[in-house]
Amino acid sequence: MKILIVGGGGREHAIAWKLAQSPKKPELFCAPGNGGIEEFAHCVPIRATDIDGICAFAKENAIDMVVVAPDDPLVAGMVDALTKEGIRAFGPTADAAIIEGSKVFSKDLMRKYGIPTANYATFDNAKDAICYLEQSTFPTVIKAEGLALGKGVIIADSFEKAKDAVLQIMMDKKFGKAGDRIVIEEFLTGREISVLAFTDGKTLLPMCSAQDHKRALDGDQGLNTGGMGAYSPSPIYDDKMEAECMEKIFLPTIRAMQAEGRPFKGVLYFGLMATKDGVRVIEYNARFGDPETQVVLPRLKTDLLSIMEAIIDERLSEITLSWEEDAAACIILASGGYPKSYKTGYEIFGLDKVEQATVFHSGTKIEENVYKTAGGRVLGVTAMGATLSDAIQKAYMEVAKIQFTDMHFRHDIGRTGVL
Repeated sequence: MKILIVGGGGREHAIAWKLAQSPKKPELFCAPGNGGIEEFAHCVPIRATDIDGICAFAKENAIDMVVVAPDDPLVAGMVDALTKEGIRAFGPTADAAIIEGSKVFSKDLMRKYGIPTANYATFDNAKDAICYLEQSTFPTVIKAEGLALGKGVIIADSFEKAKDAVLQIMMDKKFGKAGDRIVIEEFLTGREISVLAFTDGKTLLPMCSAQDHKRALDGDQGLNTGGMGAYSPSPIYDDKMEAECMEKIFLPTIRAMQAEGRPFKGVLYFGLMATKDGVRVIEYNARFGDPETQVVLPRLKTDLLSIMEAIIDERLSEITLSWEEDAAACIILASGGYPKSYKTGYEIFGLDKVEQATVFHSGTKIEENVYKTAGGRVLGVTAMGATLSDAIQKAYMEVAKIQFTDMHFRHDIGRTGVL
């Protein structure tokens, strides 16, 4: 069986690593892939957003299934195009991926179907947004409507900062067309939780919980990034909270998408906030989260390939998920300066010395048999342990063996999980 994975980051490396463990022994390809993925898959130089190129490659190479992992090609309709060509594809159609592609759509969906979320208002011009802010309380949350690599959210603690955020997003186009419209949202307080779920549009199977760390610096300071680390499970996500989420959030979301004529098949990511008034939805993603995937998939015991096939065939009800009891922690090693400007092309040392962790490559390349940096987030070091403290300790012990010029990482990943 031939499988093509679309994407080239740490999430795709984790997916390739997991699929390579399948008893079905698939032959793996990845477009474009990265230096680490080459261990498990044949990497091909096709951009993840090149829908025509992916379709042509899949047909020419008799690919049996394509796993579309990143948000951009999903929102652009890559699954639709592959399906039209008769190629089995894992991931939501463009109609369903809009749940991530448009924050206005997702907020309106939650309001319409009574799914708990923060109060909000939407705007398509800066003047009206600023007038609204004059009557607002702070802090408040300003979100670019479209895809912005996980960075299109600004928390403003004053009117002046909020006004500046609106002007940056809508007038200066800090996030490009993603900022043509914005959502101004009530600031919620509580503990964040990430829950990914497999769904075939009818059945929904939640994965084990996780916690991402978005800010670049220790103590949740600095700019928002695509994620500087993650751990699993969340210590506050117990059976009672999962039951609340299933009843009020997970199943209502799937049913809402069905009712809207946009059935969702693939992985649906729920970004949640446990507030004093109950769990609220912060955001949806239409795919595996990154870096949450790097701590969730190592704990998955059930064959990932069988799950993906069941979702495509709408028989997920036949699947039972099984999980490792051990906790997992992932530390992201980034290029100095990320998420702003940074330099790449530096040699990476010490990967051969890592013994008690799995290293997922995010932004690497191989030149003359040497791994070099090739992105903002470079590596994700994932370790497992009987407790979360054990996993975190192992991960940082292995991180200490790796070096490259201007290497940056947070020193407090997982701290909130063990307090």
